[in-house]
Amino acid sequence: MIGVDGALYKSMEFVGDGLKYLSMDDRFTIANMAIEAGGKNGIFPVDDLTREYMKKHSKRPFTEYEADSDAEYDEEYTIDLSTLKSTVSFPHLPDNTRTIDEVGDVKIDQVVIGSCTNGRMDDLRIAAKILEGKKVADGIRVIVIPATQKIYLQAMEEGLLKTFIEAGAIVSTPTCGPCLGGYMGVLAEGERCVSTTNRNFVGRMGHVDSEVYLASPAVAAASAITGKISGPKDVM
Repeated sequence: MIGVDGALYKSMEFVGDGLKYLSMDDRFTIANMAIEAGGKNGIFPVDDLTREYMKKHSKRPFTEYEADSDAEYDEEYTIDLSTLKSTVSFPHLPDNTRTIDEVGDVKIDQVVIGSCTNGRMDDLRIAAKILEGKKVADGIRVIVIPATQKIYLQAMEEGLLKTFIEAGAIVSTPTCGPCLGGYMGVLAEGERCVSTTNRNFVGRMGHVDSEVYLASPAVAAASAITGKISGPKDVM
């Protein structure tokens, strides 16, 4: 819609009736991706859900900020959430997107579920629900990375890590690891990865001739089962 530089050095504010359907985890993911449009930041208006989250996670008093009532915006976009489809970012830019029904037959070698973008509890629960009772496709490496130690512990207590391991995935402690091609899951020449991370530039996760496809935890989990880019409807 606006591309990787459509919000260059601007603030992106997300408002509207649809916000009440977004959990804090959802909002964190969206705000996290603002930089991928060049944005300086991504913000949501404070509501009761935000206040409850702050009371639970912060011991310090917090101050609420909101946009001025007469604020002027460079651009405004309206998105009907009921029309959205699962979307995949093809190499080598986050804005090179196709909806899941436009993807075609793209075989993969690796799946990464986690990171600062999609490694929170809601994300892990979605992936575990899809993987439960199923097996990762032969030859596919699946790496699950909870975003924090606290999330790791909660996922363990809820039995999610057991689900991942029984499905054939490996579970890492919190790390940026494969997202930036640092270690663990570094892609070899010609390999393809479906990743719930935020960037898919040339050589981002390893070899310059590898490919990274950005997707949601639901698409990533489904793809792990089929061995190719797939939507959750393909496996459930």
